[in-house]
Amino acid sequence: MQSNSLSGWHLKSLEAIRRCRTAELGGHIDACTCCQKIHLSYNSCRNRHCPRCQGHKRVAWIAAREKELLNVTYFHVVFTMPHELNGLCIRYPKQMYDALFKTAWATLSTFSKNERDTKMGMVAVLHTWGSNLSLHPHLHCIVPGGGVCNKTDRWKSSKQKGKFLFAVKAVSIVYKNKLLAEIKDLLTTELRNKLYKKNWVVYAKRPFGKPENVVEYLGRYSHKIAISNHRLQHLDYEKKRVTFGAKSYRQGGKKVSVTLSFTEFIRRFQLHILPRGFTRIRHYGILSSSWKKEKLPALQAKLLDGKFIKLAKEKPSIHRLCPSCKKGTLVTVCTFTSRGPPSEYAHLLKIKTKPTLKNN
Repeated sequence: MQSNSLSGWHLKSLEAIRRCRTAELGGHIDACTCCQKIHLSYNSCRNRHCPRCQGHKRVAWIAAREKELLNVTYFHVVFTMPHELNGLCIRYPKQMYDALFKTAWATLSTFSKNERDTKMGMVAVLHTWGSNLSLHPHLHCIVPGGGVCNKTDRWKSSKQKGKFLFAVKAVSIVYKNKLLAEIKDLLTTELRNKLYKKNWVVYAKRPFGKPENVVEYLGRYSHKIAISNHRLQHLDYEKKRVTFGAKSYRQGGKKVSVTLSFTEFIRRFQLHILPRGFTRIRHYGILSSSWKKEKLPALQAKLLDGKFIKLAKEKPSIHRLCPSCKKGTLVTVCTFTSRGPPSEYAHLLKIKTKPTLKNN
């Protein structure tokens, strides 16, 4: 199913990205504490789909996750939706993506309860794109290899001794049945029969080597968006085309260049603008906010047993470092609206300001 229509929410998000870090949003002027040079910075849009506005959020989110690490083996599981469901994802994104989260957690919980009678945990991150910006909804899930015993409230490790989480084929069948049951009211009889006959695949990667490797992984995926600026290769304004880098999985992950018209590029990008207020990172079980607040510290202490987890060193922030002398710190001395900076600063920066309107 193809759709070229843009809702008001899509247009609002695209407009925010267009205006990001331009004079339209106003800005601020910083001065270096060392070389005294002044620097102009325009404000960001802070839209979660903007490729330039996720860095600080990612750093803060990862720091919080570091504090929640357990000294156990972690697994990476990916739940995908068949492409036959793409049409429903375009028409009913909230219902479809909520169903994806719900059934992924229900599937893993079922196996955890049946195989070891434990309550497990999961952090799930929704991605909706393929490398070429096509619609490809899937969940990246980080799952501890074990759970808290429902009877004794103690940690019980996976029966597979860290080699794998659950049998992938069995998980795939249960996941298919649960998801199709969850969205049955949206399916036609023909589509439902077609999907039941199809083999679904839940992809389970090799377990992380150490708990600290989880943090490194989350840093790459937690606040990722459909396409980042560094992938853009060429803009042809005359022919109204954009070229960007992608991976061709049909060619073994080979790097290729994809050229699209401006219209098609925007159409594909807007497929990945999530519904207003939609939560794309969710925590379940022993990693849910309520459980972590009450019981996680005690569980961490039991699992550490005198040991410690070596966390990834946080890279020093360069956000306030002077780009000129590389020594001083930038201090904000002035903020301004879309009308531009005050004349005294505009003169130093050689910027033309908008004339001030006089009252008659």
